[in-house]
Amino acid sequence: MPVARLQRILLCLLPMWIILSTASSHPQHSICQLVQRTAVCNNGKLSSVPARLPKDLEELQLNDNNIQTLQNNSLLDYPSLKTLSLACNSLEKIKSNTFQDLKLLQSLNLAHNYLHVGYQETSHALKTLPRLRALDLSENKLDDEMIATLLQNLTSLEYLNLSGNLLERLDETSFSDLHQLKELDLQRNIMYEIDGAFDSNPKLQRLNLAFNYLLCLTDFHMTQLVVLNVSHNFIEWFSSRQDLNDTFLLETLDLSDNRLFFFPFLPDHSHLRNLYLSQNNVRFYEHLVDNSTLPNTTTTVEFYNMNKYTGNVTVQLWDESIHGDIASLEILDLRGNQVQYFPQGFIHKMPVLSRLQMRTNCLETLNLTSEQFSGSLYELDVSNNRLNQISADVGNPFNCCQIEWFGAFETTKTINMVGQSHIECKDLFQMRHRVERFQAFWCYQKGEPIWWYFVLVPICLSFVGITIIVLLTSKPKKLPMSIKKKCLKRTSY
Repeated sequence: MPVARLQRILLCLLPMWIILSTASSHPQHSICQLVQRTAVCNNGKLSSVPARLPKDLEELQLNDNNIQTLQNNSLLDYPSLKTLSLACNSLEKIKSNTFQDLKLLQSLNLAHNYLHVGYQETSHALKTLPRLRALDLSENKLDDEMIATLLQNLTSLEYLNLSGNLLERLDETSFSDLHQLKELDLQRNIMYEIDGAFDSNPKLQRLNLAFNYLLCLTDFHMTQLVVLNVSHNFIEWFSSRQDLNDTFLLETLDLSDNRLFFFPFLPDHSHLRNLYLSQNNVRFYEHLVDNSTLPNTTTTVEFYNMNKYTGNVTVQLWDESIHGDIASLEILDLRGNQVQYFPQGFIHKMPVLSRLQMRTNCLETLNLTSEQFSGSLYELDVSNNRLNQISADVGNPFNCCQIEWFGAFETTKTINMVGQSHIECKDLFQMRHRVERFQAFWCYQKGEPIWWYFVLVPICLSFVGITIIVLLTSKPKKLPMSIKKKCLKRTSY
């Protein structure tokens, strides 16, 4: 009897056992979303890398979990990985052989972790990644020594993010192994010195140094750089190397929110398109060139490199001709400075300028003609200045289809616009009109291509010509008869 009862109990438990065993042997896909060869396992409270995922995975996302250590065998099952993301974990270290079999890994995201704890062992693991191109080590409490250790022999790196760490000083050894580096993000550290730090990175194109403690940038000679962001520092001087004949590839320079006293001394040959100088102390000093008003003031300043006794830079303070090459400039942002006037010919040096932002300065007068603004000027913001008179003489090449500002000046009562009735503009066909009398129907709507008008005219002419030909073909005698009636009338003599 007891045996029979035991058999019944086992028979009742058999289905439950089958269900549990099946569930335990099934791949753990429930915590991960699989899309083709990508596994997204974010926000899963995982303490280790999930097992039994497809072995041909190329991307694995493990963000926002609780992984503290990557063991040597954590990723053995996924040798095809190209992208691995472990951001926002509690990751302290990566065992030295963790990436031993990941020869295809190209992108590694380790942001927002605690890698300062086990950075030495982690550095050994990184050295086993021969194809690593992108590495994110931001927000890991890493200092100068730790970064130098982690970046040793990473010769294939092209994109590196070190933002939000504890970097203070960089020198020529900091990135000496990163010969392929193209983009570097160093914002939100506590850096105050970067002398020679990027001399070993000839391919570097984008550099972000924002939100640091840099005091000056002198002898700038990175000709290959395309974008440089050094906003939100304490920079008082920016000067480029004056003895270089090479053309700088720099297109965007952001020096906003610093302590600049002078307009930056830019390269003599460059392709600079965007220059951001807002929230500084910039003003022009052309009136001090002759030094007659202040005879005891100095006219030069020399920058010394205390570590090296060569390469010092001497600058003529009041010489406004050393602005450098600004012929390609399209956007100039000078908001929140102390500009009282523009040096003679300064605006004329920017023939393709489209946006000039001068809000919150000290401008007292502005002559729209003598400054020789370009015909491509689209935006001019001179609000919150000391202007009480704006002169606009004959000959301004304004765009007739962009004269909304004229109506604003007409309605305001705080600014006197001299020569208002003589202001001229050019339409789409380069014909001149008086701004006061121009009719807006000559303009095409925003987003409507101008070539449509050039196509429409020949179409209309063709239509008229075809109509005449059809009439002549269908009624060939009508035209000669009308000609005879008008031209073959009897004369009175």
